[in-house]
Amino acid sequence: MKTEAAYQKAIKRTLTIFQTKENTPEAEELALLLVLIKDYEDKHIQLPEIDSLDIIKLKMQERGIKAKDLTPLIGSKGHVSSILSGRREITLKIAQRLKDYFQLPAEIFFQTTITKG
Repeated sequence: MKTEAAYQKAIKRTLTIFQTKENTPEAEELALLLVLIKDYEDKHIQLPEIDSLDIIKLKMQERGIKAKDLTPLIGSKGHVSSILSGRREITLKIAQRLKDYFQLPAEIFFQTTITKG
């Protein structure tokens, strides 16, 4: 697939036959389309990077949680503030607690930024 138009056409067709039964011509077509779509996306679509602190802050906002609510997980209000402002690194122990509390993938804490997706 070389053009955006071909990509969009493949997406549309994929959605049409997505619920097809196995061992049918449509199932074979679907498998091929998924490979082509992934290849096109890998080459042409760059996903934005998201900082792990931004994800934590977003989760806090979604749940209506204030920084002080994280003191049982992280420690003192000053420690929470230092982490949320990026002045202090997230330790492995704190990362584990935040991962469990917010039900986030562990990969978020393995690097400064992650690729969204």
